[in-house]
Amino acid sequence: MYAEKQAEEAIVSNFNGTDRDGEEVEKLGEEDRSIFSVKSLLWHGGSVWDAWFSCASNQVAQVLLTLPYSFSQLGMVSGIVFQVFYGLVGSWTAYLISVLYIEYRSRKEKEGVNFKNHVIQWFEVLDGLLGPYWKATGLAFNCTFLLFGSVIQLIACASNIYYINDHLDKRTWTYIFGACCATTVFIPSFHNYRIWSFLGLGMTTYTAWYLTIAAVIHGQVENVQHTAPAKLVLYFTGATNILYTFGGHAVTVEIMHAMWKPQKFKCIYLIATLYVFTLTIPSASAVYWAFGDQLLNHSNAFSLLPKDRWRDAAVILMLIHQFITFGFACTPLYFVWEKVIGMHDTKSICLRALVRLPVVIPIWFLAIIFPFFGPINSAVGALLVSFTVYIIPALAHMLTYRTTSARQNAAEKPPSFMPSWTIMYVINIFIVGWILVVGFGFGGWASMSNFIKQVDTFGLFAKCYQCKPPAGQPPHPAPQATVHN
Repeated sequence: MYAEKQAEEAIVSNFNGTDRDGEEVEKLGEEDRSIFSVKSLLWHGGSVWDAWFSCASNQVAQVLLTLPYSFSQLGMVSGIVFQVFYGLVGSWTAYLISVLYIEYRSRKEKEGVNFKNHVIQWFEVLDGLLGPYWKATGLAFNCTFLLFGSVIQLIACASNIYYINDHLDKRTWTYIFGACCATTVFIPSFHNYRIWSFLGLGMTTYTAWYLTIAAVIHGQVENVQHTAPAKLVLYFTGATNILYTFGGHAVTVEIMHAMWKPQKFKCIYLIATLYVFTLTIPSASAVYWAFGDQLLNHSNAFSLLPKDRWRDAAVILMLIHQFITFGFACTPLYFVWEKVIGMHDTKSICLRALVRLPVVIPIWFLAIIFPFFGPINSAVGALLVSFTVYIIPALAHMLTYRTTSARQNAAEKPPSFMPSWTIMYVINIFIVGWILVVGFGFGGWASMSNFIKQVDTFGLFAKCYQCKPPAGQPPHPAPQATVHN
């Protein structure tokens, strides 16, 4: 363990070193991994492949089950177009984040700053490049988004397990899975998600192709209708859920910092997104083709597919993957909390786990207050994701390189396929304008209208959100633009 830690620290301290330094560090890592081969295989990752698995696994989780619902709001064509569009926009802003991370780290290490035993985070990058006000803005948006991202994973766990065992209500399942997800406090950093990222992506892949094949085998329901897009509030709610889907790069900086050579991250997120397209587009298209407008009342795709061993397997695999994604969203929050209380340098895993536990409590509580699986995705997408991973990175990049000297001395020049800074600025301005108007403006109006109707219909602290009512009890009336699990 000591040699493994030594290799990792050598990598961190030689970010700006020579190729020879890098070769020596890799050699040290290889010698260590030969000794701790099994542990390294399962526990300690930092390669390009590890980063790719982390990005792809984190990008699509429970939202895979809500994309058919979004298609029923948008229509087939708009659903596919928005997936491709927001996937590419998300890949671009993830690239911007990676450039700013390298710029920040290069500047700091030239000043002699040592990041040994310290994980760089997005708000620190903003602070170093643009000052304390940007640090406060980035910290507020990033932490709030990751907080609610964790809440959504917990809600999804309760929603999914209910399709296997409905003897317990969803609130009780939330209690149970809250306790299970709290065990992520024992995972030190993104270095240690190697096997989890690999398994998580495999589980998501199985679920996506199960949805596709099961929907095609099931065929279209009798008198199926595909009337979307029908209403603006539905249209922008669906579009914002897709914006949320491809906004999973709030942990880009932490993933890069876990890499042995973070300079190689540049195109990883784009390649991960291209793979995710092979999961999201076929599954959402097939389920929408089979069930059409019925999905307007079923946000969870599992609810319309027949119960069999294949569906149960998909539910179980998604539950495990949601546990992994909960850890991805929570780990940056753990880091922030450790830094606040002065425990970030602590080497004891058990002590760090103990001090991290308070982070899980508000997540648990919020999942019980707002159990609205589906509508909460769009609300978080419009109000938080739009700024956290789209608007702020684009603005930060433009402001960081606004001067001629900053552009001339940039640690990372514009990509070879776009050698002009002007074109980069044009793209960034377009992204800021589009996301601000369509994502935050129209998306915020639509998603909050839908969310408020859920609260009015089911109330806060709903014991079993949109479950089948007991025999003899009338069901909740379905509000306009609502969803049912």
